[in-house]
Amino acid sequence: MRKVIGIGETILDIIFQGGRPTAAVPGGSVFNGIVSLARVGVPVLFISETGNDHVGNIILQFMRDNGLSTEHVNVFPDGKSPVSLAFLNEHSDAEYIFYKDYPKQRLDVVFPELEEDDIVVIGSYYALNPVLRDKILELLDRARERKAIVYYDPNFRASHKEEAIKLAPTIIENLEYADIVRGSQEDFYYMYNLRDADKIYKDKIKFYCPNFLCTAGGEQVALRTDKLVKNYSIEPMEAVSTVGAGDNFNAGIIYGLLKYDIRREELYAGLDEATWDKIIRCGIEFAADVCRSFSNSVSGEFAKKHKL
Repeated sequence: MRKVIGIGETILDIIFQGGRPTAAVPGGSVFNGIVSLARVGVPVLFISETGNDHVGNIILQFMRDNGLSTEHVNVFPDGKSPVSLAFLNEHSDAEYIFYKDYPKQRLDVVFPELEEDDIVVIGSYYALNPVLRDKILELLDRARERKAIVYYDPNFRASHKEEAIKLAPTIIENLEYADIVRGSQEDFYYMYNLRDADKIYKDKIKFYCPNFLCTAGGEQVALRTDKLVKNYSIEPMEAVSTVGAGDNFNAGIIYGLLKYDIRREELYAGLDEATWDKIIRCGIEFAADVCRSFSNSVSGEFAKKHKL
């Protein structure tokens, strides 16, 4: 079976509602989706780093409990494991404050072997950070060499919008490696001051990557490819927390690519509308399930129903 390899941060999300902490869950944008994929039976590997402390131990134990190998996680002796505070507003959307204290030596790990049509997931500032850039490029070069699919979610936060121009060349480099790009309207607003999916695709994505998905919160998903222009509406629902929604939309899309056995070659030949419909339905279902709880990944019940 094809495997999914993610690279990104692990962090402990402490979630506040009405000014009080209500949950503490291991998170990280790529990590959340990888955990969901592990729960539905996909072979996954995760490349990351954490501190040799209580928070790090919680994260490593959480990985083991979810069937994730910790073999590619660098446990650093100096510095502390990162923590984020997520403050939920009345719509259950989060505003974050991050606390990080990394050592100088980063990501001192051996990368897993890649094979053709495996899926490599990169995203957020982790995939842009100059300190980690050589490691990210090493993985992306291996993916290209082995003809693995690269899935990129910029997940560009407001806290980095002042750096958008400086980071633009690195973003473009990631887009060039990517076979699928999925971002939220918000990401592209902070990166390019654009919100319109057509304009984002035409001006910023199409030249580098043919397959583009743009999500607008719980409202709609826009699909743009060389051959297709389609918008999917999303059923309204009462969300408990939207913290892992986008990350799990990604997990659902990746699950769909595996479930319907979509290979890299087919992504470039151009998938038909019916196939995209099925894949995007998976993305929407995964995201909706995560919004029903404080967990950052899909529930055990959902996972059982969707076992691959």
